[in-house]
Amino acid sequence: MLTRYQQPLELRDVPEHVVGPGDVLVRVEAAGLNQLDEKIRLGEFKAILPYDLPQVLGHDVAGTVVSVGDHVRAFRPGDRVYGRPRKDQVGTFAERVAVAEQDLAPIPAGLSTVEAGSLPLVALTAWQALVERGDVRPGHQVLVHAGAGGVGSIAIQLAKHLGATVATTASAANADFVRSLGADVVIDYRNEDFEALLDGYDLVLDSLGGDNLAKSLRVLRPGGRAIGIAGPPDPAFARGAGLNPLVRLAVAGLSRKVRSQAAALEVGYEFLFMHESGAQLRELSVLVEAGAVRPVVGRTVSFAETADALSAMASSGVRGKTVVVF
Repeated sequence: MLTRYQQPLELRDVPEHVVGPGDVLVRVEAAGLNQLDEKIRLGEFKAILPYDLPQVLGHDVAGTVVSVGDHVRAFRPGDRVYGRPRKDQVGTFAERVAVAEQDLAPIPAGLSTVEAGSLPLVALTAWQALVERGDVRPGHQVLVHAGAGGVGSIAIQLAKHLGATVATTASAANADFVRSLGADVVIDYRNEDFEALLDGYDLVLDSLGGDNLAKSLRVLRPGGRAIGIAGPPDPAFARGAGLNPLVRLAVAGLSRKVRSQAAALEVGYEFLFMHESGAQLRELSVLVEAGAVRPVVGRTVSFAETADALSAMASSGVRGKTVVVF
């Protein structure tokens, strides 16, 4: 549980979630660690994602249905499910969690609970960037930054499945790994400049922000788009999130520079804060069962190790995802 920003998580006994008529109570068996959890812990998203502390973190869940609300029709006790809970139900670093029925999907056939627990947030992020917003099609050129990471490892596979030529940035040690996921072009970010090597790309998925995002704009063709998941947030996000006018004004200021750079280059910039969707997970499940997309679990930790593993995410060097196993 997060009791103070910038402090480690604490292990506490808390009341069990209230199960509403449209909710499913899930016994948590695996929960992926995400950069979003760490950014919330550090207080970096306080303005755009406010929580009243204390707050249980955790945005991925895989487990078994314990009980269902009166209005639930798609699931019953004993079903194996996975999903990404919505904002007011976040808290999968716990023994049980209540999740809205429409945010869950059955675990794909042949997938372990740990593998399923690694997928929801990163798979939905990749889907929403490449399919929902990017409309990636055969012949497109797509650059995925940090290809060995959680989002990157899924985005490479999905972009390749969609028929794109895929470039990615990774360390030399991870070059063969990202090629095995489907990357056509691998750029060693420590020793090579992707801006000097790439040109005319249709889409960039940027998970780093800052100078990396500015350089990404310059490898796009006119009309191409950069989709950022590390920020800065843009006015469209602020409106959609229902932020108050003062925060919306501040958000516009944060992204003004990059939006101006994009406009000058005749390209687009969008901030993506992924949303929960059981329907999209069901579509992704089809790809997983067909072997087009496979989860990448680089490390598992026990529930007792959650706080330390989350704090160490930035320096862990884990391929794919770290998953908490209950």
